[in-house]
Amino acid sequence: MLVADFWESFFLILLFLPLAMMWAFALIDIFRRDDIGGGTKALWVICVIVLPFLGTLIYLIANGSDMSRRRLEQAQAQQKQFDSYVQSVAATGGGGATELAKAKELLDSGAINQEEYDKLKAKVLA
Repeated sequence: MLVADFWESFFLILLFLPLAMMWAFALIDIFRRDDIGGGTKALWVICVIVLPFLGTLIYLIANGSDMSRRRLEQAQAQQKQFDSYVQSVAATGGGGATELAKAKELLDSGAINQEEYDKLKAKVLA
């Protein structure tokens, strides 16, 4: 009897988990949308919360393709932002080797003397 209760609970969880995920994805998508106003968002939220299964199913049928398009656009925007950040850090950085090379160029050009170069070198290597 205990084993039967376990398997029954297990199958109910397997059934409920995907439904709960679809419900959560629908609610998240409703709140992230910027192409609809607050009143429309409120109506969709009421529909999805009051009638969880039917409301979510209706929302997914009506907006399913737009959901995937919005997620793709969001992922592309995040990737673009990350790429620009990495490029800005790589362009401004270079680490101690770059700073040491610049200091050596200043020494070779006569802009700084050996003592100043040694101070810069110690600062970079510290």
